[in-house]
Amino acid sequence: MAIFLDAQSKVIVQGITGGEGSKHTALMLRAGTDVVGGVNARKAGTTVTHGEVELPVFGTVAEAIDKTGANVSVVFVPPAFTKDAVVEAIDAGIGLLVIITEGVPVQDTAEFWAYAQAAGNKTRIIGPNCPGIITPGVALAGITPANITGPGPVGLVSKSGTLTYQMMFELRDFGFSTAIGIGGDPIVGTTHIDALAAFEADPDTLAIVMIGEIGGDAEERAAEYISASVTKPVVGYVAGFTAPEGKTMGHAGAIVSGSSGTAQAKQEALEAAGVKVGKTPSATAELVREILKTLT
Repeated sequence: MAIFLDAQSKVIVQGITGGEGSKHTALMLRAGTDVVGGVNARKAGTTVTHGEVELPVFGTVAEAIDKTGANVSVVFVPPAFTKDAVVEAIDAGIGLLVIITEGVPVQDTAEFWAYAQAAGNKTRIIGPNCPGIITPGVALAGITPANITGPGPVGLVSKSGTLTYQMMFELRDFGFSTAIGIGGDPIVGTTHIDALAAFEADPDTLAIVMIGEIGGDAEERAAEYISASVTKPVVGYVAGFTAPEGKTMGHAGAIVSGSSGTAQAKQEALEAAGVKVGKTPSATAELVREILKTLT
């Protein structure tokens, strides 16, 4: 089992002919993903070749869906054109939309997120500024290295791409059902809570790892949700204990104002909800390992 991405996922790449789109299309194919084509209006009717796989390039997302049955799109387009690409995918009715692009204006994200809601919330958006989603051994939609780990009972949701990879490596002996990097921007399409709800409903996910970071109140809201609605064990890690107050750190959303958004406040909220919180990624992985030994 998996959440959001599985063996039935048929993936297209918006921006498939660009440098990043081309490189990661090859890596997604190597990971076993059923990539069925790409979109670039200026190169419609051409093909791109990766090894023995020749992929058609379509002029629009709607055409790609009509010709291939695609239900997932991964967006590799520059920030200035991301909103248009996202709106096009929503209009075409894509089921899952993974936006890798970094540097998307927050106003653009707010507008296309609201557009998706107004369109009936039929498109699940992951990102922007994220590594995407991987169901190890089955499919990859994004840029997460697929050779870190295999399938297993751990579900992972993380704001940080790098920490996603590290946690996958730390727990490679157990493996993962699905790992999602939701992105660290102030507005993201899929939240910790969305992923927690899906992992709670997935019978093959036995334990959940939630990685947060300073800034905003997403982790505090997730803690409330865990307390009320999650029965599976959750282990957390919050990056940024040494970050100076009032200074933006890396991700656009990682800014602390007063006591709001601090790592300490997030840790306290999670622990109050019964979540074990590690002081380092390795210590967090060890907490997960101890729990899994009692469950498997």
